[in-house]
Amino acid sequence: MYTIVTGAAGFIGANLIKGLNARGVDNIIAVDNLTRVDKFNNLSDCEISDYLDKEEFIEVLDAGQLDGAVDAVLHQGACSDTMETDGRYLMANNYRYSVSLLDFCLDQEVPLLYASSASVYGGGSVFREAREFEKPLNGYGYSKFLFDQVVRRRLGDAVSPVVGFRYFNVYGPREQHKGRMASVAFHFFNEFQAEGRVKLFEGCDGYANGEQRRDFVFVDDVVKVNMFFLEHQDLSGIYNLGTGRAQSFNDVAVATVNACRAAAGEAALSLAELTAAGMIEYVAFPEALKGKYQSFTQAELDHLRAAGYRDEFAAVEQGVANYVGQLLKAKS
Repeated sequence: MYTIVTGAAGFIGANLIKGLNARGVDNIIAVDNLTRVDKFNNLSDCEISDYLDKEEFIEVLDAGQLDGAVDAVLHQGACSDTMETDGRYLMANNYRYSVSLLDFCLDQEVPLLYASSASVYGGGSVFREAREFEKPLNGYGYSKFLFDQVVRRRLGDAVSPVVGFRYFNVYGPREQHKGRMASVAFHFFNEFQAEGRVKLFEGCDGYANGEQRRDFVFVDDVVKVNMFFLEHQDLSGIYNLGTGRAQSFNDVAVATVNACRAAAGEAALSLAELTAAGMIEYVAFPEALKGKYQSFTQAELDHLRAAGYRDEFAAVEQGVANYVGQLLKAKS
């Protein structure tokens, strides 16, 4: 029997495969689109049994070649660019593809764990898994929102688990291929290594410089939550997956710079000291993001905790320090 991971060569998908491998699972079919071939690096230390291109995978499913042969599907495959303007591509890749996998899993009675997104909440201030708080600001968020609505309508008749995770701002290893969509921790690290400084947006939406706040969640915690639901197959639903704790971009910048300084044997500095020393700078808020930017996100975790997940989530200070250590090791 196979475990299928879509988006397998991507950021979260590859980390999930490593998490499965750590639990002794390696009969994995990795599904992705390697048009960008450098993504293979995310799989080079993973154990899988087969790789299928996304289009080939859909043909295999339609032909019934995997009927009765699948234990679970971890569906991470999607266009994750929140600035993507091709709506037809977003809907085909993020929505219709997901519906096809939902149909397969419900027919085969196998668990489907899939990636939703906190972007479904748009510019709201309440981040609770309920329809009245969902109003996406862009096509990416809408494609995720629409699939969540399909799941809600079909959960009542489902005889196998269907679990959606509304990922907040995930950061960590294996995101190097994502370009502009990589986490701010990744970008801050590379800026500091190249220029000895990091650049943050000036204030907006009533927030001071760098004080816009997001729920930043370390990818190791994302893997742990996914594994928990794989092990508890009596659970279904849509769950926020963040830390429940909003922290500022300044916090991420300070944690990144101080982790780099610690690795060089230098003392930690405060935000004020780093700003005065020119190691943190602020740049004008981009016009292209105005009206499409979440200046505050913070996952409400009541639903996740009610499902029985009890582990604590890493704060930015711990998670970013861990991540920077891995980035520095990769460079050495």
